[in-house]
Amino acid sequence: MFTEKDLQVIKTRQIDLKTLEEQISFFKKGFPYLNIQKAATIGDGMQVYNEDEIFEFVSYYEESRDKYKIVKFVPASGAASRMFKSLYEFADLYNGNRDGYNNFMNGNALRSVMNVLTNIKKFAFYNDLEAVLQKDGKSTDELIAKLGYIEVLNALLNENGLNYGNLPKGLLKFHKYENEMRTPTEEHLVEGANYCKSSDKIGRLHFTVSSEHKSLFIKLIDEVKANYEKQFDIRYEISYSEQKPSTDTIAVDMENNPFRNSDGTLLFRPGGHGALIENLNDISADIIFVKNIDNVVPDRIKYKTFQYKKVIAGVLLKYKETVFSYINKLQQSNDISLINEVVSFFEKELCISFSNEFAGLNQKDKASYLLKKLNRPIRVCGMVKNEGEPGGGPFWAKNQDGTFSLQVVESSQIDMNNPQQKEIAQNATHFNPVDLVCYVKDYKGNKFDLLQFVDKNTGFISKKSKDGKDLKALELPGLWNGAMSDWNTIFVEVPIITFNPVKTIDDLLRKEHQ
Repeated sequence: MFTEKDLQVIKTRQIDLKTLEEQISFFKKGFPYLNIQKAATIGDGMQVYNEDEIFEFVSYYEESRDKYKIVKFVPASGAASRMFKSLYEFADLYNGNRDGYNNFMNGNALRSVMNVLTNIKKFAFYNDLEAVLQKDGKSTDELIAKLGYIEVLNALLNENGLNYGNLPKGLLKFHKYENEMRTPTEEHLVEGANYCKSSDKIGRLHFTVSSEHKSLFIKLIDEVKANYEKQFDIRYEISYSEQKPSTDTIAVDMENNPFRNSDGTLLFRPGGHGALIENLNDISADIIFVKNIDNVVPDRIKYKTFQYKKVIAGVLLKYKETVFSYINKLQQSNDISLINEVVSFFEKELCISFSNEFAGLNQKDKASYLLKKLNRPIRVCGMVKNEGEPGGGPFWAKNQDGTFSLQVVESSQIDMNNPQQKEIAQNATHFNPVDLVCYVKDYKGNKFDLLQFVDKNTGFISKKSKDGKDLKALELPGLWNGAMSDWNTIFVEVPIITFNPVKTIDDLLRKEHQ
């Protein structure tokens, strides 16, 4: 299957040959669907807290956090090109005259384009765009009035302009303030100053970036860091990582043979955001907050974000203390009353139901089994009410060991051809906004190897093409679903205002981002 030259490339990429053979076997047999039992809802897998409880959790986190090393982990390598999909389609169709405009609007109805052009002055990048055009003695107003839409879009998207179509979201200007314009990266610095700052005024943030843009992130943060440090009385410790070549996955042709480029070399593709479990695993910390780069808001509505980050962190620490207490007790005793108490904790608090096989174990084996289940990474996932957003959600799902537990499940993991599974999926009340806080050390203070808690059977296969040839691509188990499948999980409802991602350029015109 692999030539000597292939093996050398594989070795250079630090990819294990056994891993590649495993990937090819997944292409051949496919990934099994996850068996979802029911949606996690309020009172049945989903926690919701009243004002007194919110105050208690916030206070507990603020009083406790100096005991822990805290890092804010921000996946930031995603390209912004998809934000501008409608603008690119417009540029392809529009020919610069009234007929072209009418054909475009009547044929495709991509009104978002005219929404952007009509409201161009409301964007935080407007002054930069105007400066680019003024170099050639032009302005946005004049060009739009003369139907010179393509020139405006070129100045925004292309390399000889702002180059927004080729940059990651983290480097685009999102929000306008009286004396500054902020990128999402800067908004995360502001967030970190609020809920990640220690008593010695250190705030640690980690950004995962692409190799081609790493220098731009470093340049941006070097330019703005001193200002935010002074403004928020903090000293930032910023670190970066890139997706490892060893996490790339091999592509295959439609007969499941390794796909080869025109020069005969193997084709490898990025393994998706699930590859970032390796980056997360390399972080030296006790508590890690995880949040996507584009889910940020201006200062005027950050309060709820700050508050609920502290809420879910307080919940995490409370559960961590209980878990560690039970571990210590079970190591000293396998008394039946203690075992029953721990089982009750699993069922009522961690929402894990055990298989029939567990009931048949003796007390010693039950204690050992419970210890293994307790001694795992812990995560608290904020969940928002489902308002029709595409993506994953919170469910009770069946695990390979026969237990049922809380899982973040993507729609691609559910067999929508099964009427029962489809109905369960459609009855989901909440949505995953990627709002996590994780505890990644064991009861002895040793860091977990997070790679040991991944369910490899939760990957995803998609059809792609290269050089005019069809191929199959494989994505690794997603960071917050399959890559964290074997964690102890708690779902908490958080306000919808804490979820304001920017998926399209039009989103920046929503009131939450203005």
